[in-house]
Amino acid sequence: MRIGIVCPYSFDVPGGVQFHVRDLAEHFLGQGHHASVLAPADEDTPLPSYVESVGRAVPVRYNGSVARLNFGPLTAARVGRWLEAGDFDVVHIHEPVTPSIALLALWSAEGPVVATFHTSNLRSRAMQAAYPLLRPSLEKINGRIAVSEDARRTVTTHLGGDAVVIPNGVNVSRFADAVPAEKWTGTESAPTIAFLGRIDEPRKGLPVLAAAMPAVLAKHPGARVLVAGPGDVEAARERLDPAVAAATEFLGMVSDEDKAVLLSSVDLYVAPHTGGESFGIVLVEAMSAGAPVVASNLPAFVRVLDGGQAGATFANEDGADLARQLLRLLADRGERERLGEAGHRRAWVFDWSVVAEDVMAVYDTVTHGSEDARSDPAADTRWTRLLRGRRGGDD
Repeated sequence: MRIGIVCPYSFDVPGGVQFHVRDLAEHFLGQGHHASVLAPADEDTPLPSYVESVGRAVPVRYNGSVARLNFGPLTAARVGRWLEAGDFDVVHIHEPVTPSIALLALWSAEGPVVATFHTSNLRSRAMQAAYPLLRPSLEKINGRIAVSEDARRTVTTHLGGDAVVIPNGVNVSRFADAVPAEKWTGTESAPTIAFLGRIDEPRKGLPVLAAAMPAVLAKHPGARVLVAGPGDVEAARERLDPAVAAATEFLGMVSDEDKAVLLSSVDLYVAPHTGGESFGIVLVEAMSAGAPVVASNLPAFVRVLDGGQAGATFANEDGADLARQLLRLLADRGERERLGEAGHRRAWVFDWSVVAEDVMAVYDTVTHGSEDARSDPAADTRWTRLLRGRRGGDD
């Protein structure tokens, strides 16, 4: 199959959607399909051979974060050329209502279109306001995917219709096979706690973890917090309590290989995110590596953790409750091992071998459905209605 995948966010800065697009394309390429990715990127950004850049993106604040997007007539022309040259059997657009190349591709695409919705934001005024303008374009979508129930509810709330839930994917073996590094491995007297995320972004929750650490350090003076992610390190360090700052090591951006090693080495992985999360891919990465997970009780995180069976949770934005959970687990090695094993078993549900098969089933459905529709205008199954975001009377 010839597959065109559109990523609205720039490949200059790593993010969940970018990783999802990259891994999905590489999985399909490994199966012998043709897969081409279109995404924004600076000229000096090293890109895989299957990624075509539409040029530099600009930062835009959206959903509590900063997204790097690309839009305009020149970009629209590039999108059109990519679609024409690709001659794709299916075009898979991620975040199709984002004002970037995703929306431009939706406007220009003529064949079967699949759209994946990643965002969880039930109070999006921008999406509500834009819906009347977007409605004609949204009707071009043959198959709708949401990465979680939270993302699905955002679709049903703001755009109407429905979507089939297919989660984000992870290469579980890549993390499971990582060899722990001594420099990041903790001891009983000096445990290590990992945090991954953009340190300048409040919703990633580093301040919540920082609020919990004084209580942890009082019991475990040798504890270390290993922070991996982009951002202004000096500014972040200045915001920390002096004792917490002394116990915190900022690793900056880490490679995929180092991320796997880090997660396989630490005693605990903490995800203190405060909101705006539709899934929680980093939780699955930590679980794949066997790291016991402690996460805020965001609905999306609780679902990834199988209702709390595959990881511990704490009250969102409650540093004191996070401290209690950290102290409980640091005092109980057996419970840490149990959570690590349960998390690893749970992670296989999200392996690309499972997730990509479901995505391919959607591709097959919309491409065959479009052929059926051309030969029989009345052809419309319950499954294709769901993918197209329409509910029949028997649903």
